[in-house]
This record gives sequence, C-alpha cells and structure tokens, in this order.
Amino acid sequence: MSSMLAQPIKLKRPSALRALAYVALFLLGGVVGVAGALVQPAWFPGGLLLAVAGEAGLLLGAGRAMGGRAGAVAPAGGWMISVILLTASRPEGDFLFGTGVSSYLFLLGGMAIAVICATLAPVRQPGGDDVRLGN
Repeated sequence: MSSMLAQPIKLKRPSALRALAYVALFLLGGVVGVAGALVQPAWFPGGLLLAVAGEAGLLLGAGRAMGGRAGAVAPAGGWMISVILLTASRPEGDFLFGTGVSSYLFLLGGMAIAVICATLAPVRQPGGDDVRLGN
C-alpha cells in the first residue's frame, strides 16, 4: 500500500457560477481600490483607515464566502491592478496620488493587507473519513 502523500491530487474545474463570482470579486476589488484612492487623501487619517478597512473587509469576506484563498486573491488582484494603474501619470501631467505619507501608507499598507488576508483565508479541506492518515 502506497502512502497517501504520494498520490496526485485530483482537482476539478470550478463551476461557471464560481468562475463568475471570481470575476465579480476581481471587479469589486478594482472598485474598492478606486474608492480608497479617492477617500484616503480627502480625510486624513480617517480616510486612510476607512480605505484600508474597506479593503480588508472585502478580502476577508470574499475569502470566507468562497471558502478558499482564491476568494481573497481575486479582489486583491483587482485592487492592486486598479491602484497601480491610478499611480501612473497622464500625458497632461495629472495624477491621482500625491507625494505624501498617506499615499505611501495606502499603497504599501493595502498590499500588506492583501497578503495577510489571503493568508488568513480558510483553506479548502477534502471531506470524508479516509482523509486522516494516522488512524
């Protein structure tokens, strides 16, 4: 009898509804990123705390609702892409983020929150009686 650790993991494709939910979470992460970018400089320090708390709530809630880390990673990806696109300056010279402590705290703190929330998201476990190896 071979060890269960040596067996390949059989993964199944996500359903169309689950894939649609991931796309919706990705887009919602982008919306939260844009909203946070607009709120954080308006009411410093309360706006910064509100923006980061909104991102953390979305990521934790999505991870729990989807039952896995991918639920937290999807909105985190949308948040990071939208925020990075907003940091680029336009040909007219306009840009959304100013040079200040608040902007850097929002960017770096938001990325740290994304990593923390993706790590804290629940991991899907296989079900059944034969998943325990020792007994």
